[in-house]
Order: sequence, then C-alpha cells, then structure tokens
Amino acid sequence: MQINRLLEIVYILLNQKNTTARQLAERFSVSQRTIYRDIDTLSFAGIPVYTEKGKGGGISLLPEFVLSKSILSDKEQNDILSALQGLTNMGTVDSDHALQKLSAVFSKSVTNWLEVDFSDWSYSNAEIFYDLKTAILEHRIIEFEYYGASGKMTHRQVEPVQLWFKSKNWYIKGFCLKRQDLRLFKLTRMRELKVTKDKFEVRNLLDIPSEQDSDEKQAQDVEVVLKIGHEMAYRVLDEWSERHAVKLQDGSYKVIVTMPEDEWLYGNILSYGEYIEVIHPMSLREMIKNRAKIIFDKHS
Repeated sequence: MQINRLLEIVYILLNQKNTTARQLAERFSVSQRTIYRDIDTLSFAGIPVYTEKGKGGGISLLPEFVLSKSILSDKEQNDILSALQGLTNMGTVDSDHALQKLSAVFSKSVTNWLEVDFSDWSYSNAEIFYDLKTAILEHRIIEFEYYGASGKMTHRQVEPVQLWFKSKNWYIKGFCLKRQDLRLFKLTRMRELKVTKDKFEVRNLLDIPSEQDSDEKQAQDVEVVLKIGHEMAYRVLDEWSERHAVKLQDGSYKVIVTMPEDEWLYGNILSYGEYIEVIHPMSLREMIKNRAKIIFDKHS
C-alpha cells in the first residue's frame, strides 16, 4: 500500500507543483507524521522532494524534475497519450486516470484532438460495453437471449473474448457453449445480458476452427455497379470514396464497389428511392425490383 501512496504523491506533485502534509494526509486517510515519513522515503530514493515552512510553503518537487522517460521518444509519448485519449472518447475503457498520470509523467498537456461516438440515434451501448469489458477482463461467462438471422430467439452462454466493430456494427466474439464453437454475436440482437459469477479458462483460439466463426448468416461478397442521380450527390460523397464513385457528364454518379449482399445493402439501395438504378449484378437488380414491387403493392 505504501508504494502506491508514494507514487500517487509524486503524481500529485507533478500536477499541482505544491501541496501540504495536511492535504495529503486527508487524501490518503493517514496521519501527517506518516506523510512526512513518506517524504523522507522519497528523498532517500533520489526523488528531489522538499518542504518549505511558512505562508506559501508546503511540499514540492524541484521544478526541473520529470520521472524517467528516456526510453520513449517525444513522438512515442504523444502516440501513447493520443491512443489513450482515443480509447477514452470511444467510451469502451476508463483510461482518464491513466491519461492524467502519463501526461504528468511526460510533462505534456493533453489536447482533445479526437471525439468518437459509435452509437446511433436509437441504440445506447454504454452499459453493455461496460458489462462486456468486465466479463472479458475477468474471464466470466455471459448469458443472453439472442435473435439470430432466422428470427428465432435462443438462450446462449458464451465465454467472451473480444469486442469487434466491423461493417458498421458492434459484435462480441466468444466461445459459444451451446454450439461449442467460436462465434460472433451482434450486440443489437442481444437481450437480457447477464454477466455471471462463473469463471472460465481462456482457450487457445488457434485450436478452434475458423470456418464457422460467426453466428450470423454469411453474406457473399459481390461486385455492385450503381448509377445514382445528381440529387443524391451529398449521400454519394458521404458513403463512397472517390475510388468507388465517378461523376458522369450528366452530373450523376457511377458507383462500383465489392461488398456483402445482405439486408443492409438492400435497405441502403432502396433508401435512395427513385434516384438509384442497379446496373450489376442482374440478380441484385431483380431483388430490388421485387422488393420495390412489394412496397408499391402495400401502398396501393
């Protein structure tokens, strides 16, 4: 416990420059005599900490003191702080405390250069992120009800391994005890998540076949060619890079991209309404035509 208190005292002095024995004693719930003994211990260890009596006095470090960081270059220090800030802004880990400590160690101010929000307007994932992070780090089995691609609900017990963000969706990767296989589960389809008290031994993932690593229906990648009207130019610029979208002479866009043919693709194409045409493949063109007809019939 003392070593943690000693390190914390150094971090406080790096941030505040000056404090008092009374303030430190209150912070750590110890006597002022214990704090003075800690100051002596730090001095014996070579940390240039000193005390001054009187008004404006207190406990301080020599101004030029910085904890040893010679093993990291200036760029590496900035990269570490930036990575921690990115994790903090994503909301998946609580790295604020570590960020403050390292910024003090490196004698650098933290610039808020990044803001990330992966949640959409209708789904909040902050609580489920916290629960899944806890289960992964503590090796605890999770239970939940899951709606598969077939629409059927099943009860699952899973040994969670990793959170994934892929193709606009969050997934939990883990060993499913029901399927006895490594699977991916989409977070939005999970209900009544519970982190159990049951622990599990981490498996060697290399021993688990990867051919069936998803509980989601596997969509086949297809090359899609679309023609999108100039009225939807803002959406084309939002959704496609210059490598995939070419502006034509009439102001419309030709989009060529390879992607999974799934419900997201169908819905995305239909969301363009009258301003889109599927050129290739013909099977996709027929699919969109049939779905558009069903929509038309429902509104006739």
